Amino acid sequence: MEGAGPLWLLVEFKRYMKNAYHKGDHVIFVHCPEYHTVVQSPMVMADVTVLTDMWKEEEKRIKELLEKLGQQMKDHGIGGKVKSIGGSPGEVICQVAKDENAQLIVTGTRGMGKIRRTFLGSVSDYILHHAHVPVLVCRHKDDHKN
Repeated sequence: MEGAGPLWLLVEFKRYMKNAYHKGDHVIFVHCPEYHTVVQSPMVMADVTVLTDMWKEEEKRIKELLEKLGQQMKDHGIGGKVKSIGGSPGEVICQVAKDENAQLIVTGTRGMGKIRRTFLGSVSDYILHHAHVPVLVCRHKDDHKN
């Protein structure tokens, strides 16, 4: 799954539940942390202590997100697991799907413009072209203006 922030996973979970869930599904959430707040901070070059504190805060935020996802699964009686794996998100998601014998990959899309997508690439585009199973790309009407 892909998104602009960690809460997108909760949004994608709701979309999955509404549009694709079947009783007995075994769900594997894959989160690939990108540490945007740490990398983009002007303080990174100034003080190692600040960097360490920011890193710890980001780790805490990620842990809380993963716990929320796990609780959502429990609340809905869904079996599965939540994974946090570093790396290129598209590659990681495709590899986990292969390793776990997934039957379907559900991902979101941020609706990047054509120029930005051309230079940066798109996780959902990568998954569509490299996955060994069907891919459901969830697009929300409010996320796409054009």
